[in-house]
Amino acid sequence: MRRKTQTKDKIIIAVVLACFSATYFCSWKDDVLRKFVYPLQYDYMVRQYSYEDGVSPALVAAVILVESKFNEDAFSHRGASGLMQIMPETGEWIAGEMGIENFTPDQLTNVQTNIKMGTWYLAYLLHEYDGNKVLALAAYNAGCGHVDSWMEEYGWEKNFSEIEKIPFTETREYVKIVLLNEQQYKHLYKF
Repeated sequence: MRRKTQTKDKIIIAVVLACFSATYFCSWKDDVLRKFVYPLQYDYMVRQYSYEDGVSPALVAAVILVESKFNEDAFSHRGASGLMQIMPETGEWIAGEMGIENFTPDQLTNVQTNIKMGTWYLAYLLHEYDGNKVLALAAYNAGCGHVDSWMEEYGWEKNFSEIEKIPFTETREYVKIVLLNEQQYKHLYKF
């Protein structure tokens, strides 16, 4: 009888230790993911401008991660700059729409200005495409002109969701990665 009790106690201890180890590993894994894979620099600004413009902060963080990996000095070979990689012409248009006076493309390198304008633009695209993230993200990457022409050419409706049908490989992969990253940011940062 005593031997059965000792064996039972050992099993209970092993189960408790296994549960504790699994819990510790899961919390440790999330910490590693937050630090190295899904960082969230400028958290306050991301949240503030997301809430002001009615966009998920997880989506904004996901766009920043893909566009610049939170490198505020990022510049593309095409001329886009800043965390959200805004083209100078797009920045000028956004500034006009937002009522920002005396805008110059150099301001896109300012973290706060870039996040504010990029988040506003993302909200604008979501509104233009009736909340459709696939189309809005495709437009963020390839431009509204391309997305509008695809909609016309292929007969896409505003409820389009077939990412694999996006004709530009870069844009197709961009949309997939941003949406995947958005889910990770929601989980890791409880957005």
